[in-house]
Amino acid sequence: MTENAQENAQPEFNMEKIYVKDLSLEIPHAPQIFLERESPQINVQLNTQAAAIETGEHHEVTITATVTAKVGEKVMFLIEAKQAGIFGVRNMPDGELEPILAVMCPNILFPYLREVVSDVAVRAGFAPVLLNPINFDVLYHQQKQQQAQAATTTTH
Repeated sequence: MTENAQENAQPEFNMEKIYVKDLSLEIPHAPQIFLERESPQINVQLNTQAAAIETGEHHEVTITATVTAKVGEKVMFLIEAKQAGIFGVRNMPDGELEPILAVMCPNILFPYLREVVSDVAVRAGFAPVLLNPINFDVLYHQQKQQQAQAATTTTH
């Protein structure tokens, strides 16, 4: 095996691009909602997705945050932000690609998502929304456990 062939076989990971894929803000009860003095209840839902692009050496990973702030039953604001990145992943041993896309890439993207959500809330006239840190490794392993349990449940 030549030296070039060995170099080409080395696992490779590159961050190609980080970008806001989609962003929306709704303030359904403006301007009256700005007169509310109560602190809102904040609900945050997160979702991650990964998809191969073209040759399979590039993957788009997206984290979506849906942040809903309510005072009582009234929606104060709703922010949906999709932070995405394109990552080059080559020559990964079997079984290593999935954890990279489910854990490592979201860990890289999350600080950008936090900044976008906080910035949008402030620009909309509200207090910043600070998303708590997320342990994507724990989420990944919980998801794998749930999939394994579901598989054993359906086979019995």
